[in-house]
Amino acid sequence: MQRWRGLEDIPEGWGRSVVTIGSYDGVHRGHQLIIGRAVARARELGIPAVVVTFDPHPSEVVRPGTHPPLLAPHHRRAELMADLGVDAVLVLPFTKEFSQLAPADFVVKVLVDKLHAQVVVEGPNFRFGHKAKGTVETLAELGRTYDYTVEVIDLFERGTAGDGEPFSSTLVRRLVAEGDVAGAREVLGRPHRVEGVVVRGAQRGRELGFPTANVETLPHTAIPADGVYAGLLHVEGEAMPAAVSVGTNPQFDGKVRTVEAYAIDRVGLDLYGLHVAVDFLSYIRGQEKFDTLDALLQRMAIDVKQARGLIADSGLV
Repeated sequence: MQRWRGLEDIPEGWGRSVVTIGSYDGVHRGHQLIIGRAVARARELGIPAVVVTFDPHPSEVVRPGTHPPLLAPHHRRAELMADLGVDAVLVLPFTKEFSQLAPADFVVKVLVDKLHAQVVVEGPNFRFGHKAKGTVETLAELGRTYDYTVEVIDLFERGTAGDGEPFSSTLVRRLVAEGDVAGAREVLGRPHRVEGVVVRGAQRGRELGFPTANVETLPHTAIPADGVYAGLLHVEGEAMPAAVSVGTNPQFDGKVRTVEAYAIDRVGLDLYGLHVAVDFLSYIRGQEKFDTLDALLQRMAIDVKQARGLIADSGLV
């Protein structure tokens, strides 16, 4: 799959394509319907499928300080899109100047002049252009002028997560913030993942017999609520069962919120400096401060046992 950053990265002589545009944070099951349709149409027509997305998130430019917690960094979104059959991902730097493009100018600059769109596939609530004035109706009207068609896909999938609320990135963010990682998994179609580099912490886990990887997460990452979870620690292509702790470590009067993963039944791991990923499968309990260190150790042993069972039941390893 080709990855482009900015319009200037699009190869010279790029022909017609099927295009879909959006932030697509999380590439959840609703997004997958739209992207999947774009790929299917591209295959029918014998042309490439292209996803256009933005960096940073448009809200950070339009309303500074409102950047939402991100469900997946751009490289992860690209991997997920590649798995869906996308041929190219175009990441457009979202600047103040870019945000002020009128809908028609956006269409000409991106869809017509550069991507030569033949079909554009979007959800019903798609908005674009200055002050989000452009709608799917606007897009279709411009298509009659610039020789492309528009397909609108109903992405309102529902499940049990969020009491049956339609699937959306907003719903996933709320479920993650509440610690409902099982619900987030239903909407995403896979576990919620947090990535970062392993850094040195207080090393208390090692002293207690539960050495953890202290993950310095990427900026704006959507981190689950404080507590203990069953999860998977991904290191250099290997998925290891893990018990994951999120929080400030109140047992030792900690102040900094961290994500720490204990690789179950693994010894001698040296992960410092490595980029790792943590998948959150199931919530086990909230963050607690115990009366004694022995009580903490007993609870940690129970946490690991529970995590081991939940991971085995997940069928992911």
